[in-house]
Amino acid sequence: MPILDARAFELVARLLLTFVFWTSGLAKLLDFSANATVMDSFGLYPGWAFNLATLILQLGASAMIILDRGTWLAAAALAIFTVLTVPIAHPFWAKSGEAAFRDMTVALEHISVIGGLAIVCVLSPFHARARMKA
Repeated sequence: MPILDARAFELVARLLLTFVFWTSGLAKLLDFSANATVMDSFGLYPGWAFNLATLILQLGASAMIILDRGTWLAAAALAIFTVLTVPIAHPFWAKSGEAAFRDMTVALEHISVIGGLAIVCVLSPFHARARMKA
């Protein structure tokens, strides 16, 4: 199917896959102090350092995936980050009722995002070879 071979389609797919990360990174950058306070609330001290590290990871790894440079490394870093957010920010097993359901839903969505990151790693070498032949 021609659309699947289009560079523009691949770029849009990479933008959409990383959307959750680069928009979160931009939010952390644009309202740094509020997001540092959020980090503190999760027990991550100093909050400003965790906020800075997180926004650098989210923006940098997103850019790497979007530009298809070091995709496997960026995707692995975002996957590890995503796994770690579950016990830190979404511990559904420690909650009850609506809060537990909400955090469990987020945790399940995180698993799907990790699957998408894995797929971009699998497909990246094939697309790179195809671009080199063109």
